[in-house]
Amino acid sequence: MNEFEELLNSVGDVKVGDIVKGEILSVDGDQASVAIVGTGVEGVLTLRELTSERDADINTFVKPGDELELLVVKQIVGKESEGATVFLLSKKRLDARKAWTALEGKEGEVVTVKVLRNVKGGLSVDYQGVRGFIPASMIDTYFVRDTAKFVGQDVEAEIIEVNASENRFILSRKAVVEKSAAAARKEVFEKIEEGSVVEGTVARLTDFGAFVDLGGVDGLVHVTELAHGRVRNPKDVVSVGDKINVKVLKVDEDANRISLSLKATAPGPWTDIEEKAAVGTVLDGTVKRLTDFGAFVEIFPGVEGLVHISQISHTRVENPKDVLTAGQEVKVKVLDVKPEEERVSLSIKALEEAPARAPREDSDNEGRSERKPRRNNNKRKPQRDYELPETQEGFSLADFLGEDFKLD
Repeated sequence: MNEFEELLNSVGDVKVGDIVKGEILSVDGDQASVAIVGTGVEGVLTLRELTSERDADINTFVKPGDELELLVVKQIVGKESEGATVFLLSKKRLDARKAWTALEGKEGEVVTVKVLRNVKGGLSVDYQGVRGFIPASMIDTYFVRDTAKFVGQDVEAEIIEVNASENRFILSRKAVVEKSAAAARKEVFEKIEEGSVVEGTVARLTDFGAFVDLGGVDGLVHVTELAHGRVRNPKDVVSVGDKINVKVLKVDEDANRISLSLKATAPGPWTDIEEKAAVGTVLDGTVKRLTDFGAFVEIFPGVEGLVHISQISHTRVENPKDVLTAGQEVKVKVLDVKPEEERVSLSIKALEEAPARAPREDSDNEGRSERKPRRNNNKRKPQRDYELPETQEGFSLADFLGEDFKLD
């Protein structure tokens, strides 16, 4: 009778909200039977009251013989026929209570939390049994679209707000990233130089380019600096996680900006152009642009040469658009190459046979042209109707005049 009375009294000594010591008696399924030490009564400890991990195995947390400090959360009165009273116990809630107490006044400190799941507006996290929240705007230094990638990870976050009465626990991973990046940024800016070539990792892609992690600082490779040719989408050239060598174009520490170039580290389209497009070489090309003075034809990716209007056709061309169209495939002959000026002169008509000249009209059957009489600018002297006597034959002036010329 004395033992029975002590047992009844011990039941009365256990109340909801008490912190008790419990010994694990057995584990069955997802719950364990617990003997509340010093009371003679038993309790139940479920997996849900052990951890927030839904798919966890209870056997990884407790086994028979273990003693745990537990919180009494509920009294379960059995049926009259059973005549037993048990208590629902919780380790998770006790840890949370302790954590809330420990968190008071800890704003600004950095703690490690486990990301439980992504929810609307951010991430739900756990810190020693206390459910916390990281808003989407405080996940990283940039807006994170795919928050699901953090689920299951242990991350460091700075405590922003603690309010146990309202069950409010707000944290910021962004604050930790910024502080870490500040130290790394200082080191990077001390070492990096304009014109140097450095290795980086593609961190993320946007419509206007690729951000490359240089070891704590992101530099931007603008879409125009990704390749020598035209790039419609950065993902056509690089992917997140790629390790690439880039040239530093500009460093602006005050604005926290580093401009990079990927194409500057790759051979340009004009490299060895004198060999690829030697004078006299015949190449396939594509008409890219038409102007009043000619057509620009791409002969290699990133290399355009000019077909002057006079080199389009053997016949007179008033406007290149009358003969050619953008996108048209043509064959061209290289007339001149100037690598230092990045200029190539091309010709289309050089590959076409010149038309024969139209024959002239003939006046005779032999096809010869009737020639006009040659003009002689020298005036002919008038012909005499007499001949002068030759003096060497003995004629005299008197002989020529006759008797009319006689001297008295």
